[in-house]
Amino acid sequence: MPFSSKDLTAIDTPAVLIDLDIAKRNIQRFQDYADSHGLRVRPHIKTHKLPAVAEMQLAAGAIGITCQKVSEAEAMVCGSNAIRDVLITYNIMGAAKLERLKALAEKVNLSVVADSRAVVDGLSSAFHAAPAPLAVLVECNTGANRCGVATVEEAENLAVAIQAAPGLVFGGLMTYPPAGGEAQVERFMRQATTRINARGLTVPVVSSGGTPSMMHAAESPITTEYRPGTYVYNDRSLVARGVCGWEDCALNVLATVVSVPAPDRAVIDAGSKTLTSDLLGLAGYGHVLGRDDVTIDQLSEEHGRLVSRGAIGLKVGDKVRIVPNHVCVVTNMVDAVMVTSGDRTGPDIWPVVARGKIV
Repeated sequence: MPFSSKDLTAIDTPAVLIDLDIAKRNIQRFQDYADSHGLRVRPHIKTHKLPAVAEMQLAAGAIGITCQKVSEAEAMVCGSNAIRDVLITYNIMGAAKLERLKALAEKVNLSVVADSRAVVDGLSSAFHAAPAPLAVLVECNTGANRCGVATVEEAENLAVAIQAAPGLVFGGLMTYPPAGGEAQVERFMRQATTRINARGLTVPVVSSGGTPSMMHAAESPITTEYRPGTYVYNDRSLVARGVCGWEDCALNVLATVVSVPAPDRAVIDAGSKTLTSDLLGLAGYGHVLGRDDVTIDQLSEEHGRLVSRGAIGLKVGDKVRIVPNHVCVVTNMVDAVMVTSGDRTGPDIWPVVARGKIV
């Protein structure tokens, strides 16, 4: 059930609103696609940071979750008895993090990634006496040019090093691909798999991910699991890419007009601390629903400036709903979100459990 006008009037702003019915539809849409192509789904929780939403994803058929930081994984596991399988897609360094990683591995089926011997050596030093080996996937650069080994030869050599390291076991290959990079993923992963197999190792998992290309995931047949994140809520950047429509955006920011200093200009109480300053190549800092003529052209920390081509038609006290450019950052900047669904009599407040978990 969408937020009613009565709900919106009563909600203090700025507020982050989640329509769980839309989120469930988004979750099911990709799960159905993945099931029809024999792909396992391991959603990235960095977008929602909510154990309850992860439980919705698991109930739909996801095999586990993806986290980016150890603290993020700790919060999610602590927040739900249903989360039993976690992949952390980040090079984990430092004694403090490794000690926490060991404790986490005693609670869930845990796997991590590495793209260098330095990371592997640290993991091995922490897990060499652990009761069970830690699965480590080799992170591969298939064109996004972030982390990852650059060549299939490096992938092969690191896989062998992981398997030989005390306390570790080679867990497969992982990549964060560029949008539209399915052919690159397929080529790199297939060549790397062939080389690794020739060294006497199997590649149990080939993990890829990214919402922009998720409905093309099957174009890389070697991929065994996919890790979409933003798909659960969607955002303006994905609408611009043609991945979804406004009706598929489960998260909105509700803001109040606090000033109308000129006929073509209004100011709202949501600034960069709510909407984020991410542009992602777009004009303006979000889309005001129902007002294609309005641009959010400027943000300060607590103010957002709206301008229009003609009279803006807003008055002080009016409320507007905004689809942010980059939804993942928005959820990390609020303590709680307002949620609604068809089986609720009104909106509920959910704490964002994994908010601010950056270590």
